[in-house]
Amino acid sequence: MDNAIEVSGLTKYYGDLLAVDHISFEVRRGEIFGFLGPNGAGKTTTQRMLTTLLEPTEGRIIIHGHDLARDPYPVKRQMGLVPEESNVYTELTAWENLMFTAILYRVPRSERAARARELLETFGLWEKRDVKVENFSKGMRRRLSIAMAIIHKPTLLFLDEPTPGLDAQSARVIRDLIRRLNAEGTTIFLTTHQIEEANLLCDRVAIIDHGRIAAIDTPERLKAAFRRVQSVEVALEPDGQAHGPALEALPGVTTTVKMGDKWRLYTEDPSALLPRVVRYAEEHGLRVVSLNTLGPSLEDVFLEITGQQVGVVRHETEAGGGKQRGRGMRRRQ
Repeated sequence: MDNAIEVSGLTKYYGDLLAVDHISFEVRRGEIFGFLGPNGAGKTTTQRMLTTLLEPTEGRIIIHGHDLARDPYPVKRQMGLVPEESNVYTELTAWENLMFTAILYRVPRSERAARARELLETFGLWEKRDVKVENFSKGMRRRLSIAMAIIHKPTLLFLDEPTPGLDAQSARVIRDLIRRLNAEGTTIFLTTHQIEEANLLCDRVAIIDHGRIAAIDTPERLKAAFRRVQSVEVALEPDGQAHGPALEALPGVTTTVKMGDKWRLYTEDPSALLPRVVRYAEEHGLRVVSLNTLGPSLEDVFLEITGQQVGVVRHETEAGGGKQRGRGMRRRQ
């Protein structure tokens, strides 16, 4: 079997509100599969159904050949879960957390200590093994949480928003660990609203919005399908920040977004726009510091598919599980 996960018609209602709307997809063995969407789109609800934490209203989930509704126990033994909030026991040490988790996962007694040491060394926590987790930084807790989730060597790992709130160095460490686990054969289901993270890590990405799958493909193929969100990026001096409205008025510009000290001009025809930008700079006595054409980014594709405007960020919350019900839910028809 080539698929680690097969989902068909998966649906979840909360009362008469529809959170996940008859979605179907497959996750191949050995890949990092990104489940990407705005907050409130149904990401976490879907993951909770895949990990048996939430019962579907309708639909079927097959994991490693087992029907999750009829035969969940073999599936649970093969999966690890890292929830959005690190599920570590702060009153215990790092070593005690791993030992306790190893017992829960029924790791043989003869293997527990060796596995715990290997993971703590791999995750850079060996020197902190006897320190209570209440004294750990957020990044250290995140690493320990992942170590706890894989101490039983799962073939399938679910990660829910693994890096939000971490500093850049800790986030990079987590991403490197994810790549290493995948290189060793672990299939990874990554739920995230961080577009750049999905672009850096994932073999394929599913974009979910309003509880429905809007697109599934590799990041590069998704970008190639949206050539209309190409752009020209320009930095001007002096006083380059003041020229946004005038640049947006140039023929062929559909949207203008300020990106630090640069302006990004979205257009369907970058080659035609380039000389217009240069001409504008010459007419106004400006120096062109940098001028580049850009293909669509995964963020551009995401915004296009979900119907958002470039540069606009939505702030809704995921449905279910104690969180507020967001925009992705619709009423039962």
